[in-house]
Amino acid sequence: MNTFTILPATPVGDLMLTSDGNALTGVFFEGHSHPPKLPAGAINDPSLPVFGEATKQLKEYFEEGRRTFDIPLAPVGTPFQQSVWQRLREIPAGTTVSYGSIAHELGQPTASRAVGAAVGRNPLSIIVPCHRVVGSTGKLTGFAGGTDRKRWLLELETGLFHGANR
Repeated sequence: MNTFTILPATPVGDLMLTSDGNALTGVFFEGHSHPPKLPAGAINDPSLPVFGEATKQLKEYFEEGRRTFDIPLAPVGTPFQQSVWQRLREIPAGTTVSYGSIAHELGQPTASRAVGAAVGRNPLSIIVPCHRVVGSTGKLTGFAGGTDRKRWLLELETGLFHGANR
């Protein structure tokens, strides 16, 4: 079962959440550079339990400084993309890492562009924190939701999480 719902009026705009019926498969910004491809017959079902939990945890993230998410996830991607997305989930809130450092950690030091492509295709924005990945100089490079949102999310985390024990 392919379902979706819209989470309106978050601090970063409306978000589209997608699910396979059991797990979250996507969190997409309005104007996302890689929008979801909903299959024919996808159902708008805001009552789905995973959507309720995702909405609750995203609200806690925006308002209270939630650092991690514990929602069932089922992103669709290649094995390499999956390895990159798993690494993204390990980046602590309020910190950043470079594409190159992720490539090194994955044992593929020349694959920073491939890491960048995988980060750009991350279907679970915010929950799988691709906004915490920056260029080798610390520059805010590409973000499927736009660099203004990326900057805002990093500033939110720095402000909420600085010295906090959450």
